[in-house]
Parts: sequence; C-alpha cells; structure tokens
Amino acid sequence: MARTPLTVSLPGNTLRDLLSPAPTGVELLLWDLKTPPPAAHIDIVVPPYMGTESVLGSLSAVTTQLVQSQSIGFDNVADALPPGHRFANASTVHEASTAELAVGLILAMQRGIPDAVRAADAGHWAPQRRASLADRTVLIVGFGGVGQAIEERLLPFETSVTRVARTARETPTGPIHPMSELPRLLPHADIVVLAMPLTAESTGMVNDAFLTAMADGALLVNVARGPIIDTDALVAHLHTGRLRAALDVTDPEPLPAEHPLWSCPEVLITPHVGGATSAMMPRMARLIRQQIELLQSGQEPVNVVIDGR
Repeated sequence: MARTPLTVSLPGNTLRDLLSPAPTGVELLLWDLKTPPPAAHIDIVVPPYMGTESVLGSLSAVTTQLVQSQSIGFDNVADALPPGHRFANASTVHEASTAELAVGLILAMQRGIPDAVRAADAGHWAPQRRASLADRTVLIVGFGGVGQAIEERLLPFETSVTRVARTARETPTGPIHPMSELPRLLPHADIVVLAMPLTAESTGMVNDAFLTAMADGALLVNVARGPIIDTDALVAHLHTGRLRAALDVTDPEPLPAEHPLWSCPEVLITPHVGGATSAMMPRMARLIRQQIELLQSGQEPVNVVIDGR
C-alpha cells in the first residue's frame, strides 16, 4: 500500500540524523521557527525543545496536521499557539529520565551527598549518620506518567508510597487520593514529590499553608514546574531549618545568581535537567516515527493536548 506523502520539519540536525534515512514518502526539512517557514504547508512541525511558546507565533504562516512538542508540559502553549493547529506533547519521552532525577535528588538529600561533596572539596573526612530512603513514606503529588515512573523506581527501595492526583480513583496497587486530602496526608510524609502539570489550579499551590502542614525535617522535591511553589514561602520555611528541598525547577528560571534560594540551608538545585539525558533524542525520534506512521495510515496522532483546528 502506498504511503501518504508527508513533510516533517525538525529544529536541528540531531533529530534529522536520527530519522535518516527518512521513512518512505517523508520529506525532512530543517526549521527552528525563528526564520521564515520552508514551505506553506508542513504536515508535522517539531519546535525547539526549550522556549517553545516563544516561537509558536511563526506557525501563523503555515498550515499543519500536527505540531509535535519535545516537552511533556504545555503550560502557556494554548495562548501562544495560533488558531488552526493541533498540538501534541512528548508523553513517553521524558518520564524515565525525570523519574531517575527525582530519585537521585531524594537519595542525595537523604544520604547527605551535597555535604560529602563540600567536605571532599575541602579535604575533610566528615562521616554522618543520615536518614535512609528505606522505610520512608513518600507522597507523590501528581500521578500521570512521571508520577507513575517515580513510584515504580521508589518501591524497590522499600518505601511506602502515597499517591495524590486531581481525580481520586482505585488502582490495582492502591488508592489515588484527591488533592483535597493533602492537608491530612502532608503531616505523615517524610518526602513530598511534585510531579503535576502547571495549571491555574496548581500555580502557587505549595504555599505557606502547604509547607506548614509538612512534617518537621520533611524533604520537598520538585521535578514539575517552578511556579507550583510560592518561592518566597519556601525560602522562609527553609531558613527556619524545619524543611529541606531538592529542586530541578524554580521560579524564576533561570535562577539569578543573587537569588536567596541559593543560600538557603538544606537545598539542592539542579538547572531544569529532568529530561536532558541520552535517552531523550532517540525516544523523541521514536515518537515522531509513530506520529508519521499514524498520519500516513489515516489514523489520529497520539498525545494531542490542544486541538485548535
């Protein structure tokens, strides 16, 4: 059976090389959305990984079948996406890497790795007895693909995992609690992991009341989006020494050199690198190939989160 011809634009050579030779009937174009489009119609447009919403206005000059993001999150995209386009996120691409980082941040903070690195840099032998990850209660707030991947990696560490999401439901591995139960659940968690999307409801949800409800000595881990946390409230709580934090995302971002978060005690900050691993591009290429096959066979693409057609 002949395949429907498609044009696919890619923002750089890395993805083009991974998709080469192009699937049958597919023409690969290079376009980073910062220059005039290479064609009036492009079936699949893949924008750059970072700063996607800032270049989406360029799509007003083309027609498309699909705009395929390289990110899971799509906050601010609805306002930036010109009418007439269908937008898919990169579900299946980043979950494993983001979950790896979440577990790495937890282990680093639980076992005092940042302190050990600072001591080693100074040539000091500084043994400590720290909290384990085993036997800790971990509260995962947001139980989509990333939250599920985090739980799968935490359970072999002999933890107890409590799950919270927008919709309460029963699963074969236990209940998922609604967000309304957070005030009851937070005081019992040793570690709280944020893995939900940024929405109007989640913006600023980790505020003074949320942080006050957390147990003394608890660890807050954010691998979601920075604005979910009220940064000023977090800084105030960290300076009391009552809570700890490990943050892959911050608000603002990038975090300025003079920002007070840098000088807080018991905080570990990584520069929004949850998905930035060797797994990303091959998985992204696999998703693009899947979308090509679906469109060529007349089927609906996967991961569509905004349909502005």
